This record gives sequence, structure tokens and C-alpha cells, in this order.
Amino acid sequence: MGMHWRRQMFTVVLLVGIIMVTGGASGGAQERSFEPVTDAMLENPDPADWLNWRRTLDGWGYSPLDQITTDNVHQLQLVWSWQLGPGNSQPTPLVHDGVMYIPNPGNIVQAVDAVTGDRLWQYTRERRNRPDRPDAPPGRGSRSIAIYGDKIYLNTTDAHIVALDAGTGEVVWDHTVADRALGYRYTSGPIVARGTIVAGMTGCQNYKNDVCFISGHDAETGEELWRTSTVARPGEPGGDTWGDLPLMYRAGADSWIPGSYDPQTNLTYWSTSQPKPWARVSRKTDGDALYSNSVLALDPATGDLEWYYQFVPGETHDLDEVFESVLIDHDGRRSLFKMGKLGILWELDRTTGAFVAAHDLGYQTVLDVDPRTGQVTYRPGMIPRAGVELEFCPNFLGIRNWYASAYHPGTQALYIPIHPTCVSGVFTELPQEIGNNYYANRGWSGRGSTVHPDSEGYAGHLIAMDIDSGEILWRHSMATRPRSAALTTGGGLVVGADTDRHLFIHDAANGNVLFQTRLPASVQGFPITYAVDGRQYVAAPVGGNRSNAIYVFALPE
Repeated sequence: MGMHWRRQMFTVVLLVGIIMVTGGASGGAQERSFEPVTDAMLENPDPADWLNWRRTLDGWGYSPLDQITTDNVHQLQLVWSWQLGPGNSQPTPLVHDGVMYIPNPGNIVQAVDAVTGDRLWQYTRERRNRPDRPDAPPGRGSRSIAIYGDKIYLNTTDAHIVALDAGTGEVVWDHTVADRALGYRYTSGPIVARGTIVAGMTGCQNYKNDVCFISGHDAETGEELWRTSTVARPGEPGGDTWGDLPLMYRAGADSWIPGSYDPQTNLTYWSTSQPKPWARVSRKTDGDALYSNSVLALDPATGDLEWYYQFVPGETHDLDEVFESVLIDHDGRRSLFKMGKLGILWELDRTTGAFVAAHDLGYQTVLDVDPRTGQVTYRPGMIPRAGVELEFCPNFLGIRNWYASAYHPGTQALYIPIHPTCVSGVFTELPQEIGNNYYANRGWSGRGSTVHPDSEGYAGHLIAMDIDSGEILWRHSMATRPRSAALTTGGGLVVGADTDRHLFIHDAANGNVLFQTRLPASVQGFPITYAVDGRQYVAAPVGGNRSNAIYVFALPE
């Protein structure tokens, strides 16, 4: 692959503006004109804005902005940066009307001027540390937030949804969705579908007399409108797929990545994680365990389940399909594309949920997929047995993870960060006890992970995959694995990164690296692009612990 890039040298000047104030908005709140965000704007956003987790509700991760092109991208320069709070950070900034809204670890939201990086306001939620860990760090932040009307919506780590005034950061309402003491929490933000806030709950690894769910809320008040369980309950349809396990021992099926929405079908699509504990031998059932490891098509007004598709029934290796659902009209169909940890690109009819196709990258060693029906069959010896060592590929992080793919309509390709691996170890049985947390005792003892032998020694790749044939059009191989989502643009570009602190911008057509720079920390989150007053910017979140920041690039004025 030809290489044409310019290494940028710059002095990093962090605009540090974090003042931790308990509750509500803090210093610097400024009144600005604000255009409320409508349903029409969410469904067809202004190219200058980034209004949703993946910009559009179809999950593309694509912007039509084309000021930055394959011809001039090498001229990009750093124009401002902004330091975020400490903690595990994987954020997606939003941009509307020249204001950037950024989720921080510790249930913090900041609004900054998208041209200068100057802080406009900050909301800091009161810390609710455990009594035995009063000085604990903030921990994980939400991967995303939502905007609708005149409000910003934050899903918190203690299972609340908070609505903030988009102009000032003041709390409009704060709704308790679930009990944090039972393990419930949010790790990603909601989406808004025709006035309904739809949010997926996680923290469902503990045995308790309840299960995980997806809920819908009134955008004006926070009132819960509906709640749909992601675990089939005893006596309900699908309940027998958990065998005779009582409800208290039906764990998992978390929904920890935001969903997508199609206004044409008026369905919102949410995916669920594997059942827990991971292995069938540990959870003591061989059943399909609905509705784990599935995509659910829900009516956003009622929460009614219109259809579901379970990718791997009774999944037993922690290799779930919970990541983004990409909605593309393809071959005369309204299709839904999804790739989970196994590295299989699934295509479903998003109107009916019918299986269309599956394209396997070829790195996984666990199962086979019937190309006509989508039915999966575990390969011999691949269903874990207690105390018997098992080697399989990939490891629990999967061939890919939360860092989202991006679609480009010009190339009709998905651009997917992957990291092929293998692992070896032993699964064990676990006690069934109320309150048992599988994270503390997950029933697995392993010897560590290795790079997949077919990965040619590279820990990570950014691949371009044709959605029709499944063909790999090009790949960019990296010495370290990625922890950044992909981003595509109307200028024919693809943005990617590795954990060795490199930011890459590629030609979408051939993968050539046209711009490369090395940042103070690795890109960890979801890069975006936006425009203000006709100037296009690229923003990349970096960090992962205490070096969290946003770096913003643009062409010279």
C-alpha cells in the first residue's frame, strides 16, 4: 500500500477547565441562542452537526462534509484541545449550532465552544461512592449522550437518566430508572425516537429477583412509558429457553451499546449481550436463553417486541453480538448489518428480522454458520466442559469490540477496527447464590491471550469490507490493537487509530494513509467531524484513564 502522509509536530496546549462542583451547572455558564433539536433534525441532521452517537440514527458513523479531502487532508493542524476529567473514558462528543457537548467520566457533561474550546458550562453529578471506598476514582463514564428539544440527556453510572438544559447545564429533571445497589448501571447513552428516550440497561451480571431491560421515557418529564425485559421470564414466550431456571438465576442480556432507529419502519433496534455466567456449564442450562445475544426490534412508542433475531443461541464463550446496528438499504431490502466478537458480518431484513447473509472474516474457531439459513453449529469440542482446558479464537474481547465500524455510501463498504486473538483456559461451575457477581467469580481460569496466528504478527487492523460480497477491499495493519471507532466522510476519508497513540486518516477507496500524527495518548472513543461557519473540524477523544482530552484538527485558515 502506498504511503503518503505528513507527520504533524505540534505543542499540545491543554485548555484545562474542569472545576468539580457538586450537582448542577458550574462556572462559566453562558446564555447563547439555541435552536431546539427536532425529530426531523435527528432523522436528517444538518451536515455541520453531529447530533447522535453515530451522527445519524441509522448507525453509519458517516458525515457528508467534504471540505477536508484526499487532496488536502495532509494539511490538517491542531487548532484546540480540551482536557477531560479522570477515569475510564470512551466518549462521543455531540455538536449543535457551534457548541460541543462532551460526556466525561464521573457523570460529568461539559459544553464548550466548538471553534475555540472555551468552556460554556459544566454539569457535575454528586459523587455516590461506596462507603468502603470514599476516595475511589470516578470510574467509567458514559460513552454517549443524547440531544433533543432544548435538553441534553445523560445516562448515569447509578442508573438514572438526567435531563440538562442545553443552554445552561442546569438540571431539568432526574429520573431513577433502577436500583444501583442491585448492580444496575448505564455505560452508554440513550437515543431519541419520535419524542421517546430509549435506553438500554446494563449491570445484569448479579443474580437477583429481576432482569435487564430496555426502557422508554417521555423526553419532557422523564416518566417511564414502557419497560421491555431482555430476558424471557418463566411462563412467558421464550421462558422455557432458560430451562427450569427460576428468574433469579437468569442473568445477562445487558444492552450496553446504543441502538439505532429507522423512521420508515418506525422500529428501534437494540442488541443484547450474552447470558451470564458465560459458559453453559456455569449457568446450568443448555437452552437458547432468550433474548440474550440477540437484536430486538421494538416499537419506540410502546416497547412492543416486533421481532427478534438470536445470532448464537445459548452462547457459551462470552462472544456476543451486542455492538452497533448499521441500517443500510441494500439490494432492494431494508437491511440491518451487524458484526460482533466472532467477526461475522450478519445481514438481516430489518422489516421482518429474516436472515439474509453472513460473512465470516475467518479468524474464529468456535462455530460454523449455514450460509442459507444462518443456523449456527458449534464445532466439535467447542462447547466448554467443567475443568477441561479449551483453546479458542477469539478471546473474550472478541475480534472486535465497542469501537464502532463506519459505513461509506460511496464505496458501499464498512470500515471495521479488529484485533484477532486466541485464548486458552478452563471453565468451571459456579454456585447459584443471590447477589453472586460473575465478574468477581466468572468461572474461568485462563493463561492469557495471544495474537491470532493468521494475523501475521499484527495486533490490530482497520479493514474495509464490501457489504455485498464480504470481500476485504483493503486492510491497514497495526502493531497495537485499536480502541477507536471508525469515522467516514464525504471527502472520501476514513479516520482510525491505534493504541500506540497514532491517529490515521485513510483514503476510503484504497486505504492509503494520507495523514498521520502521534498524540499524547491513544485515541479511545468515537471521533467525529463537524463544521462551524463553513470550516470543517475533526475531533478525536484520547486517553482512557487520567490523560483524557479532546483534540480538534482543521485545515489552515
